[in-house]
Amino acid sequence: MVAVLVLVHAGVAALWLGSMAYSLFVVQPRLPRIVGSPDVEDAQRELAQGNRWPVVAVIATLWVTGGALAFLHEGPWWPLMVKAGLLGAATVLFWWISWRGWPRRVFALPSELPGLQRDFRRIARTMLTLVALAFAVSFLT
Repeated sequence: MVAVLVLVHAGVAALWLGSMAYSLFVVQPRLPRIVGSPDVEDAQRELAQGNRWPVVAVIATLWVTGGALAFLHEGPWWPLMVKAGLLGAATVLFWWISWRGWPRRVFALPSELPGLQRDFRRIARTMLTLVALAFAVSFLT
């Protein structure tokens, strides 16, 4: 049972980490060259459309499997608490992006978009760092 939980937990964490890295370092930099600068915002909204709930499922799976693994854990608790804090921070940032940031971005005036785009990139890098650190802490438990 523990092996299945570990495989699901690690696999879903790797999926989230890899998809964020691919988006941040491959898709986002190339998008303006592909669609042109004036249309990049529309393309980003199109790419983001419908992705909120699959990511919510990924995060929920991490919390459920992580909680089950913590319940079955027999080693030191500090790595689990660090990992929970990192995942909690990433979860809060995802909540802000999904339910606060995107509505602001969708209804932003053209003059507001550069600032919002910078905020999104900064938050995306922070989320990537948090998830990567949580993934790394997994190897300490």
